[in-house]
Amino acid sequence: MHDDIVTLSPDAFPTLLQEIPQAPKKLHVRGTLPSYDRKWIAIVGSRAYTPYGRQVTEHLVRGLAGYPVVIVSGLAIGIDAIAHKAALESNLPTVAIPGSGLSWDTLYPRSNVNLARTILSSGGAILSELDHDIKAAEWTFPKRNRIMAGMCHATLVIEATEQSGTLITARLAADYNRDVLVVPGPIFNESSEGANMLLRLGATPIRSAADILDALHIVPAASPLKTLRTDISDLELRVLTLIANPIPRDELLEALGMDTSAASILLSTMELKGLIVEAMGVIRVG
Repeated sequence: MHDDIVTLSPDAFPTLLQEIPQAPKKLHVRGTLPSYDRKWIAIVGSRAYTPYGRQVTEHLVRGLAGYPVVIVSGLAIGIDAIAHKAALESNLPTVAIPGSGLSWDTLYPRSNVNLARTILSSGGAILSELDHDIKAAEWTFPKRNRIMAGMCHATLVIEATEQSGTLITARLAADYNRDVLVVPGPIFNESSEGANMLLRLGATPIRSAADILDALHIVPAASPLKTLRTDISDLELRVLTLIANPIPRDELLEALGMDTSAASILLSTMELKGLIVEAMGVIRVG
């Protein structure tokens, strides 16, 4: 039974999706689609992600918390799943577009069925143009990618080899006159070759959540965290502002201009509250 799946006609699609060539004739949806007034961003990347890719994805998505942003991805193993989970943890609406139909018996990949259920229980949605029982196949993923690129204001690439299917989504986004955003990767890492190639071709480099907000034409608030949490002091807010991009501990202490002992207590308290993370002497937003 598929009683909870709703079928949308083109006039009910996200506005941007109505504009693309060869737009789908229908969309099947489970859950609740977020407001089309928000800025929708597709986050795509390698299935064989690196620790760098995971850290970057989580950091950037968390930095969007509190803003009118929807995180869209493909439910795949790797960067896709990390993006969905980071959105859920940040109370951001997220939409998954699998390369299969939406029947629970055919949803792909099978390892992320529970993630799909969590997205739905958290108020998000999963959608597909494929009939409910169509299984994932080589031809279904390019079709899925065009929907992701078409319905979003921008596509963010985090790690991709030169042969990655992720580049198909980026190319489609460019064809649809959408912004293509790319996180620069280490030059020695094969998983960054495709992403770095996109940068050479003119994609927008992304170094922080502020860069994403700028690309989406969203004016940053003083701190969205301040509205989401009531336990952040003005001093803690100052630290969060200073580490919008991760910085070494020594640089942060110098910028704060505080007594070293008092600063250490402040940072330890913030780490216990989950506001910051320190690794190898570098402090970043938690």
